[in-house]
Formats: sequence, C-alpha cells, structure tokens
Amino acid sequence: MSAQGLYLLAADLVLGLHVLFVVFVVSGLVLIFAGKALDWTWVRNPWFRAVHLGCIGVVVLQSWLGAICPLTHLEIFLREQAGDAVYPGSFISHWLESILYYQAPAWVFVVVYTLFGAAVLASWFWVRPYPFSRSPSHSR
Repeated sequence: MSAQGLYLLAADLVLGLHVLFVVFVVSGLVLIFAGKALDWTWVRNPWFRAVHLGCIGVVVLQSWLGAICPLTHLEIFLREQAGDAVYPGSFISHWLESILYYQAPAWVFVVVYTLFGAAVLASWFWVRPYPFSRSPSHSR
C-alpha cells in the first residue's frame, strides 16, 4: 500500500473512532434513561458512568473554549498528508451540513453540547451509579 493509501486508511480509522465516540455519548444517555425505566443494573456501573460523563465533559469544555476536537485535527492532518480533500470547522457541524444540509452558527453547538452535558450530569443524580467500592458480585 502506498503512503497516500496508508494516510487515507488512518484518516478513515480516526473518522470511525470519532463516530463511535459520538454514538457512545449520545446512546449512553438514552441507555441510562432506558435502564432506569427497565431496571437495568448495568447502567449504574460507576466506570461506565464516569467515562460517559468525562466524554461529554470534554466536548462541552472544548465548545466553551472554541477548540476543535483533537480527533478532527488528526483526521484533517492525515487527509492533508494523503492529498485528500479536507473540511473546515468541527466534525459535527461538517457532518450535519453534509448529511442533513443543516448549517448553524457555532454558538448553537455550544448551547446544544452544554444542554446535553447538563442532561448527562443530571442523569448522574437521577439514575445514581453504584459506588466505585461496590463489588461486582453485588449487582443489585
């Protein structure tokens, strides 16, 4: 495989990782609320909940600072190295525009990320995770 092909493959892998990150953050909250309603104990796993809260916390902080996600920077760098087309701005705004033909000013994303982050934080209190010290054999 050529260097150009390797860069494109790496860029596509970063894109896939980014998609998985977004899916984890969004579906995680949905699953937490569903788990509350359906009495799923696994949604109270403190490691899952801490990682989930941390992920959206990073997104919210980046949006407040006006920073582009490091995964977006890495993907763009790899595509540039391959001589491929790159996109300006953030990952989410690019794909919303590309897939849904929707454009919004940056402040809209800051508000949406902040509200979503607040919902994840609220879920921590509404669907309390188990303490970290709790033994996995005591899942109920």
